[in-house]
Amino acid sequence: MKKRFTENTWKNDPWFAPLTSFLLSCKTKEDMECALRDIGTLSELQAWSERLEVAKQLSRGLSYRQVAENTGASTTTVTRVAKFIENGEGGYRKYLQKNKKGIQSEQTDALLETSVNKGVQKAGMLQRYLNK
Repeated sequence: MKKRFTENTWKNDPWFAPLTSFLLSCKTKEDMECALRDIGTLSELQAWSERLEVAKQLSRGLSYRQVAENTGASTTTVTRVAKFIENGEGGYRKYLQKNKKGIQSEQTDALLETSVNKGVQKAGMLQRYLNK
């Protein structure tokens, strides 16, 4: 029978601790790139990258529909990422807050493009969660 993580047990699973240690052992960006490529398929790496981009765009206040159009992610994926930003373990929020300056520069570019093409969208509930 295939081993499966559950919401209640994933952190305590004996296979999870070595995974986090493996990732923490990376000292450089190149080390991390190599580690991620060794443990993830190209499809998985693309999916993880897409989800992070979805989180960044949601943090800029773009609508779910705009994010789906911009990234090519399904609205289900956008909704799932938003759920984890709001109610997850805090990983997205920590990253987004730590990198707020760079994301705000991207936000300015996105808002200029959005205002020209689609009309300005106001930040939603996600923005309030990110500001916590």
